Amino acid sequence: MSSQTDRFLAARDQLLQWRNEPLRATQEFRWPSFEHFNWVRDYFDVIARDNHNPALRVVAGDGSEEILTFAQLSRRSRQVADFLAAQGVGPGDRILLMLANIVPLWETMLGAIRLGAVIIPATTLLEREELRDRLERGHAKAVVTNAQLTDRFAGLGTAAVRVAVGDAPPGWLGYADSHEASADFAAVAATRADDLLFLYFTSGTTARPKLVAHTQVSYPVGHLSTMYWLGLRPGDVHLNLSSPGWAKHAWSSFFAPWNAQACVLSLNYERFDARKVLDQMARCGVTTFCAPPTVWRLFIQHDLKSWRLDLREATSAGEPLNPQVIECVRDAWGVMVRDGFGQTETTAQVGNPPGLPIKPGSMGRPLPGCPVTLLDADGEPTDEGEICVDLARQPLALMRGYLDGAGLAPHVMADGYYHTGDIASRDADGYLTYVGRRDDVFKSSDYRISPFELESILIEHDLVSEAAIVPSPDPVRLAVPKAFVELVAGVAPDGEAALSILRHARGRLSPFKRIRRIEFVILPKTISGKIRRVALRKSEEGRAAGAAGPAVPARKPGEFWEEDFPELR
Repeated sequence: MSSQTDRFLAARDQLLQWRNEPLRATQEFRWPSFEHFNWVRDYFDVIARDNHNPALRVVAGDGSEEILTFAQLSRRSRQVADFLAAQGVGPGDRILLMLANIVPLWETMLGAIRLGAVIIPATTLLEREELRDRLERGHAKAVVTNAQLTDRFAGLGTAAVRVAVGDAPPGWLGYADSHEASADFAAVAATRADDLLFLYFTSGTTARPKLVAHTQVSYPVGHLSTMYWLGLRPGDVHLNLSSPGWAKHAWSSFFAPWNAQACVLSLNYERFDARKVLDQMARCGVTTFCAPPTVWRLFIQHDLKSWRLDLREATSAGEPLNPQVIECVRDAWGVMVRDGFGQTETTAQVGNPPGLPIKPGSMGRPLPGCPVTLLDADGEPTDEGEICVDLARQPLALMRGYLDGAGLAPHVMADGYYHTGDIASRDADGYLTYVGRRDDVFKSSDYRISPFELESILIEHDLVSEAAIVPSPDPVRLAVPKAFVELVAGVAPDGEAALSILRHARGRLSPFKRIRRIEFVILPKTISGKIRRVALRKSEEGRAAGAAGPAVPARKPGEFWEEDFPELR
């Protein structure tokens, strides 16, 4: 084994050994140092040699499945690398990868890493102009996508090499030809640790998508923190419900489980069906599971006790999880859904790993190797402030930067810190509780309002599917909390529903946090499924004045105010 392999495995094995000692792991863990590193050549090949344990299991919507071992994937990655190299793709060249959860996705990622190429992950939901932006700003030399999606690239001529999985149309190479390539491929050039590996386009919740640049170590090695938070062990069967193209897929469907030598289970379903997912979790023996809050909320609409699972670890990420959901899952399966925090720009930075006592509502403590601190508006340490990463402490699990500076505010990398834009509070034991995005927190009657806290209360109501809180103009309080609510199917968006929801919130919130207005909508979302609160805020800021005066907005159709209900006075 190489010295790079030894250093990586030593760090990995330390965290596996300390999996139930989170405080020790946080205090003693140190990132390994690399001048050169290639995760496939220096790590994956080593663990894959003569390893016939399942590494990847992909289940299709029709129930068919493919299972590949570590050894098989190592061989296929050599063939894919040789196939791409034969088309002129080399180290540093950029490949836009737009595939669903099918085996070629993992094979291509492994092959590209082996080759030293740069991967631009892309969701299959992208349309022509979004693809044009990624091809042009990403300077993509190659595209690998499903044959059914190739029409979207017509007239977008920036990528010289085009590979289609399936029946390749004219002008496209067939991915199937990679099976005829040599399995003896050996890369000539070493990859430096700081060489580019990923270019992620952010979801663009507030501005034009940014190009997040990750290196050969920031994600491959950095996701040791994610492995630790997920509680993964060798031999686990890990299911992560994230779509390809987004960073969380690389987090939990690629690096973290394979860093632990666990098997990745993936469900290639066109539409999410909670019952089918639960059936597969039971059938496939899932031991560790990660899903966004939306999935967990859909799960608890079913009798979870009906499914007998081998589940040992359950986690949630993407947005903070509501306490009600955590309690429902614990009651059904006896496991706690553990929250965590990270971004496309980072790996998991804060979390509740196994062995850490959980405090309701808290997303945990900083994870091993993650120098997280809270800073106030003046850049001073505080107990409630912006979540920041100390650059002086060499945070390996952090992006190299934004490649072209698109949408990059000057403060993002300033004064020795990476500024996440997220606000949290810290208690006396060092636990962090999420407050909200810096731009989402607002004042009402000089009180700071955390949208997430109010949204958590709303989600507990049986009629509410999802909710978002934004400030609404008010002549007395400057602004009042307004709820945009998406109702569960079959519920009428009328005054009866509004009264029930407002009464529910009123009984659980302090008077200064009271939700004063409610509007029933289909919530606007980004392509990755996150609520676009910025669009809701702008819709409130731009409202015309009503008859009551310039500071009082005109009433919208389908909007209800607490003044409408004498019962609430």
